[in-house]
Amino acid sequence: MTKAEGLQVSADEQAKLPSKEEGSPAVIEQRLAAIEARLLNLERRAPDDRVSLVVFSGDMDRVLAAFVIATGAASMGMEVSMFFTLWGLSALRKKRSYRGKRWNEKMMALMTPANTRGLPVSKLNFFGIGSKLLRKMMQEKNVASLEELITMSREFGVKVVACQMSMDVMGVGREELTDGIEVGGAATFLGDAARSRVSLFI
Repeated sequence: MTKAEGLQVSADEQAKLPSKEEGSPAVIEQRLAAIEARLLNLERRAPDDRVSLVVFSGDMDRVLAAFVIATGAASMGMEVSMFFTLWGLSALRKKRSYRGKRWNEKMMALMTPANTRGLPVSKLNFFGIGSKLLRKMMQEKNVASLEELITMSREFGVKVVACQMSMDVMGVGREELTDGIEVGGAATFLGDAARSRVSLFI
């Protein structure tokens, strides 16, 4: 190694060493301010203690599972929102109405359940026998019914939203829904989901 090369290596090593300016109070304060800003940004982006569910299915067992999760999360102190769309709207109905509807909307109303008691099960329904059998077995095991879970979710403050677009497409009127139901669009769900730790599609 030549003397010049030795001097070059020594200069490179010296460049890696912290300078007096880097250890000065002003530089340290700048770095601390940058770290605090990054931590604040991370806190703002961190999800809330919240659960968001999309209930697409109109099957009694799946809607039941959705409300079991919702009430369980709410009982743990988490904020819960449920967004019901398409077939899931049947779980929010309190009655069937034909007034002011076109013929195809009347047919849709006739072919979909009028309330939670008419919801089928996803497997082995057998024209409603499976649903009645499942309800009977739940009663024998002292398991809360779907209707009891819905009432419980209201007491826990679970936010329930009906999809406005689905209501328009399927001809479901506001008067057909149970009381206390909000109506909103996809933006409503996305606003909640963006701040949630858990998002589920059922």
